Amino acid sequence: MAALPYKQSKQSKKGQVEEMFDNISHRYDFLNHVLSLNIDKIWRRKTINKLRPYQPENILDIATGTGDFAVAALKLGDVKVTGIDISEGMLNVGREKIRAKKLEDKISFQKADSENLPFGNGTFDAAIVGFGVRNFENLEKGLSEIKRVLKPGGVFFVLEFSKPVSFPFKQIYMFYFMRILPLIGRMVSKDSRAYTYLPESVNEFPDGDRFLTILADVGFVQNECYRQTFGIASIYMAHKPNN
Repeated sequence: MAALPYKQSKQSKKGQVEEMFDNISHRYDFLNHVLSLNIDKIWRRKTINKLRPYQPENILDIATGTGDFAVAALKLGDVKVTGIDISEGMLNVGREKIRAKKLEDKISFQKADSENLPFGNGTFDAAIVGFGVRNFENLEKGLSEIKRVLKPGGVFFVLEFSKPVSFPFKQIYMFYFMRILPLIGRMVSKDSRAYTYLPESVNEFPDGDRFLTILADVGFVQNECYRQTFGIASIYMAHKPNN
């Protein structure tokens, strides 16, 4: 069975993911940073540093959530970031965050579906997505939409969880990921499924070379994968062809 937040629900995966993030939005940032020991901030910073040489001016942040990746992208300098997400609850937390930081002139948020982006062809110089592609209902459709809204030659960066392969780190990590993390997440978020769905969705996601193949299949070129922290996460880089 495909990884779903609420297996008994009759909603689509997209609807269930929206409901899940609405449910946990009030505790998401706290849990995200605590459960990752703040390593997620390092991964975002590394991804943005890889984007820096492309000097983008207009960036799309897909599955922006509460906007951490969008805020990190401002380190690039004079850029505008558009963040989209299907969860209004997460976006509301993000809006409060950018208001507090006085970044409304740099970052804008809107509710939108990554598989049906409300933007014209070739709108953005670059696109980023952090820990979101594994939640797509139709992965290929979502990736194709992202490629469509990129300008020719535009760059796409994905930061996503992956599966460690080396002994003994793989065994230690999987015990934490499958047993400890869901328990803490359940107690703090009060959602019994959200942090069980997380390891299930990571386990199901076609990471590494398989994801690079999918990127190539939908038309991205010069695709590369950079493993992070013993393979806990991976940074993927892909490009839209110039013609």
